[in-house]
Amino acid sequence: MHTPFTLRFLSSIDRKSGIALAVFLAVALLAVPLLHSAFPPESLFHVSTYAITLVGKIMCYAIVAIAMDLIWGYGGILSLGHGLFFALGGYTFGMYLMRQIGRDGSYGADLPDFMVFLDWKELPWYWHGSDSFLWVALLVVLVPALVACIFGFFAFRSRIKGVYFSIITQALTYAAMLLFFRNETGFGGNNGFTDFKRILGYSITAPETRLVLFGLTALLLAATFVFAKWLVGSKYGRVLTAIRDAESRVMFIGYNPLWFKLFVWTVSAVLCGIAGALYVPQVGIINPSEMGVANSIEIAIWVAVGGRGTLIGPIIGAFVVNLAKSWFTVSFPEYWLFFLGLLFIVVTLLLPQGLIGLWKSLRQARAGKGGKA
Repeated sequence: MHTPFTLRFLSSIDRKSGIALAVFLAVALLAVPLLHSAFPPESLFHVSTYAITLVGKIMCYAIVAIAMDLIWGYGGILSLGHGLFFALGGYTFGMYLMRQIGRDGSYGADLPDFMVFLDWKELPWYWHGSDSFLWVALLVVLVPALVACIFGFFAFRSRIKGVYFSIITQALTYAAMLLFFRNETGFGGNNGFTDFKRILGYSITAPETRLVLFGLTALLLAATFVFAKWLVGSKYGRVLTAIRDAESRVMFIGYNPLWFKLFVWTVSAVLCGIAGALYVPQVGIINPSEMGVANSIEIAIWVAVGGRGTLIGPIIGAFVVNLAKSWFTVSFPEYWLFFLGLLFIVVTLLLPQGLIGLWKSLRQARAGKGGKA
């Protein structure tokens, strides 16, 4: 039997979204593994390990884009520091992956290679327990949540918003990047974590492991979309949108914007952290560059390109921009940043509602022509 909560949760997904999710999961969980294993590499129908890794990485980015859309599209809070939460999740899970290397590292020691190189004699206190998958999985949620909650509480209580909030989040991320670059912090310095061997005892480079990680990322992306859809359609979501549009009026009728903003801000950070944890084993590296200012700006660009305040738009934006990036960085590596800047300018000036807004405009124009005919 379904509880009233479950029914409300399921009813938040309309028929078209439900069909799209079913098709997406069928392709990700059934078609891709079949095409990868059933056809030889030289076959036209073969899905390569490179393609699986690339799409898996972009799906992690799509989760981050949804998280950004929750706070920017529905909460009116533009963060230019969400790369921090993504990297925190990645580093937290990277600690577990580094411990799983064991004595298979270059130095054959119990400590990670970078610690041996720096002549460390024992693990720092914050590394204790990092060999436990369950403990690290819990930290993947708690660390971004704690950082976001503390920062968000003081920022929102001080009623910092608009461009000032964006600058502060950018400064926070930049400060964290400089901290993680230092060797003495115990996170690998500028090289970060890499050379992973195993996850839960399985080879991290094995095709089967890659497919499992790909499938888990697809499931998380679908679950994130359904959760976000339910959240913005609930009473909380309506109040959040009202705060975005007229915060002073919402305060006048008795709501405290602090707790509404803080909740969605923390949830958004947690989603980024989980996405970062899934990103690291698929890509095979995590370093301070993930906290770079440009990375956080890119996240906002994905949402803007796809169409903020739509949930599906940011997913499309993440795929379009990152697939274009993969092509441009190979074919025209020196022009990629120029293309990204031009794309953002074009979207801002000509497509303020993103690709989703353009699609809706084209449909309305076609419907209008059909009605006249």
